[in-house]
Amino acid sequence: MKRNRLQTFILLLPWLLTFAVFWLYPLLYSLYLSFTKYSTLANTAQFIGLKNYSTILTDRTFWDALRNTMIFTFGTVPVTTTFALLLAVILHTKVKRFAGFFRAAYFMPSVTSLVVIALIFTNLYAKDGYINLLLGMLGIPHPARGWLLEPGTALLSVMAMDVWISTGYYMVLFLAGLQTIPIDLYEAARLSGATAWQQFWRITLPLLRPTMLFVVVINTIKSFQVFVEIYVMTKGGPTPGDTTTLVYEVFVNAFEKSDMMGYASALAYIIFALLLIFSLAQMKLVGEKK
Repeated sequence: MKRNRLQTFILLLPWLLTFAVFWLYPLLYSLYLSFTKYSTLANTAQFIGLKNYSTILTDRTFWDALRNTMIFTFGTVPVTTTFALLLAVILHTKVKRFAGFFRAAYFMPSVTSLVVIALIFTNLYAKDGYINLLLGMLGIPHPARGWLLEPGTALLSVMAMDVWISTGYYMVLFLAGLQTIPIDLYEAARLSGATAWQQFWRITLPLLRPTMLFVVVINTIKSFQVFVEIYVMTKGGPTPGDTTTLVYEVFVNAFEKSDMMGYASALAYIIFALLLIFSLAQMKLVGEKK
């Protein structure tokens, strides 16, 4: 028994070392930094207690970033989840020929470099981009300066791109969930005279609850941590605070200001607390206790 435990420990040792060095230590060290005023240039840390947290809660930039992050999250998660479920059901029940091609095509954006996609959409959203060109040909009003340079459309444009990128990934997850539902249930329902909508509402949705919970939770976490799109496309603009998000604010304070690493660490822990609250609320709402 002792020999087996030793062998198990030796096999796990590389992972444990990686976990301790690259995850546990940074996590604990950032918690310590959140209670200090840390200067990256001088490499000095002055303990200030909860001052970083109190400063964050009175900082208007934080509340603007929180507002934008909430708008982004609650604006994209329901739309992405709905589209992903709809595509999954269609591919699972209606599309027989070239099903693999369509699955790969919808999934492709989620495995393509996010920076590359953001740069492409930046050009599409430009004042002389294809979107404005097409809308101009159709006589539809559009932002003359471009979609990312108007305060009213900048964040919505980034959200639309995120929906396009993410839908295929969550579609694959729903497809996996649909394939675990026994076909006998649908055959019995059809024999009982149930319509397609009744089968979807009474069989598909209830049995997809674990998958739905997983999709909503990880989609919320991903959306709450939106950063690359903002950094590449808007830098928080077009005017300060229009598209600033919480993680982008962490980046700005941690790496663009020499004495704000402690503030950024405190902000990161506030984000962690918010994500934990949202995840627990979603689990309770969906009805899963595990």
